[in-house]
Amino acid sequence: MNRLPFNLWFVLLVAILIAWAFSLTSGQQPVGQVAYTNFLNEVEAGRVAKILVDGRQLNVTPKDGGEPYLTFAPGPIDTTTIREWGEKKIVVEIAPPRRENPMLGFLIPLLLVGLLIGIFFFFSRNRSPSGDSAFSFTKSRARVLTEAPKTSFKDVAGCEEAKEELKEIVEFLKSPARFHEMGARIPKGVLLVGPPGSGKTHIARAVAGEAKVPFIAASGSDFVEMFVGVGAARVRDLFETAKRHAPCIIFIDEIDAVGRRRGGGVGGGNDEREQTLNQLLVELDGFEKESSIIVMAATNRPDVLDPALLRPGRFDRQIAIDAPDVRGREQILRIHAKGKPLAEDVDLALLAKRTPGFVGADLENLLNEAALLAARDGRKKITMKDLEEAADRVIMGPAKKSLVLSQKDREVTAYHEAGHALAAHFLEHADKVHKVTIVPRGRAMGFMMPSRQDTLHWSKKRLTDQIAVALAGRVAEELIFDDVTTGAENDFRQATDLARRMITEWGMHPEFGMVAYQVREDTYLGGYDTRQYSEDTARRIDEAVQKLLQEQHDKVLQLLSEKKEVLERVARTLLERETLNAEEFVRVVEGEPLESEPAAEPPKEEKEPPRVVPKVKPNLGGA
Repeated sequence: MNRLPFNLWFVLLVAILIAWAFSLTSGQQPVGQVAYTNFLNEVEAGRVAKILVDGRQLNVTPKDGGEPYLTFAPGPIDTTTIREWGEKKIVVEIAPPRRENPMLGFLIPLLLVGLLIGIFFFFSRNRSPSGDSAFSFTKSRARVLTEAPKTSFKDVAGCEEAKEELKEIVEFLKSPARFHEMGARIPKGVLLVGPPGSGKTHIARAVAGEAKVPFIAASGSDFVEMFVGVGAARVRDLFETAKRHAPCIIFIDEIDAVGRRRGGGVGGGNDEREQTLNQLLVELDGFEKESSIIVMAATNRPDVLDPALLRPGRFDRQIAIDAPDVRGREQILRIHAKGKPLAEDVDLALLAKRTPGFVGADLENLLNEAALLAARDGRKKITMKDLEEAADRVIMGPAKKSLVLSQKDREVTAYHEAGHALAAHFLEHADKVHKVTIVPRGRAMGFMMPSRQDTLHWSKKRLTDQIAVALAGRVAEELIFDDVTTGAENDFRQATDLARRMITEWGMHPEFGMVAYQVREDTYLGGYDTRQYSEDTARRIDEAVQKLLQEQHDKVLQLLSEKKEVLERVARTLLERETLNAEEFVRVVEGEPLESEPAAEPPKEEKEPPRVVPKVKPNLGGA
């Protein structure tokens, strides 16, 4: 027979105590109640058979067999009144006086206090599966891995400089006595800074794995609570836990949640966050000189951190983990490709060249998407085609195979994308074509993907050619259809942004010189612009931007007019095949035949949907 759990027994006991307490304080409820004057009228009319007198309460029984009722006299019933009722042939009974329990007056409050104490002890003894008490708000929520993680530096790629910096930390954790004997002070804290998905948490685990020490991981949001003082207590508990497991690594992810600059606002929540930050600063300073605890933290918002957190003696070192270069991307792809069956045509080095700007999380997602595509088609190996499709999915979204476009829409899209591709192909400093397609994907009805190389500096000639490529889609529409559509919306945004930054930020216009009229505050999550010029200068800048865009428009118009026959050929091929890779595009431009391929079925005519362009801006790197 299964026994009831303790929780249920406790609830039943509480219910019984409450019911008993109410039974002691409440008597029988009256069947009915009438006014005392109505009762006197009943007595005068001779319709009362019996009266039970209980103090001022009268329990009345009618003669006609009706329901008994209650009434209450305005004062005590004297013997004269009782004698008068007896003369009217009414049976009068006097209830004996009640015997009051002197203990009952304070027994019920005592029971209620005991009930509250019992509930408190019940919840304090009722522990969670993790072993924490329900009232242990001040306990740290950090996860303690007493065994060193299995991750090592071999599992980390794309950040060789960061690994070199962290090897010193590993050496200290392995043999701290060697450093202490020399009187050296190892950095107490290491701040990992980089964009989301760049592998900050992964490399922190690798440091612990290389040093073979415990890894204590917490999140910045774990310390912040609605109760003032709880965050500071959790910080103290975290460092006490670290001291018990020393040598070890404390890793605080998203430290900007608790380490933001102080004095930014008022209120209880802000006071609680500042108390938590103050306690963190004290704990970082309070380490003994020969302590073997390293604090590592990660953030993608270093600009919002409190300066006191970044001074020497706390987070001594800041290590930037940026997006990997082409060699780093290839190494990351090879790491994530382990355990995945790849076909013989897969070239990870070529894939790395085609994914500039991708971080580790993007590349891992790319390989996972390719594996899902292969499994969905029932194949046993991942092909290069799967990887190309996965890259398009990551950048632009899935292909809209069910979307039916009109023939007119397909023609406009084909000439628009062919214009982009031809401008990129013939302009000397533009990025060459990697792929051009008119297959709808995500919010785009088609796109031309450039083969962009990793670069830290963009020249003026390359930027102006990039503007011309962005405007080439609209120019192709003008040239072929003698009309324009809304398809160039995003192209105009890219071109205008580049032209304005060339003038206001990069000093690439002779009329404005080398003056920073506009300052862009960059962060890993975006940026904002600060204007530093007058209204008259703003008008001149607008005129210069418009002039620069018009010059590039006229340049690409002349180019496509001269190459109109090639433009027609590329657009017709896109209508037939829908997608051209770099090699196929070059062959079409040079007039060479392509391998035969079944032509795409002409779509059914439907109402023309609005054309939406891709919202993808060029990656300017450090330009």
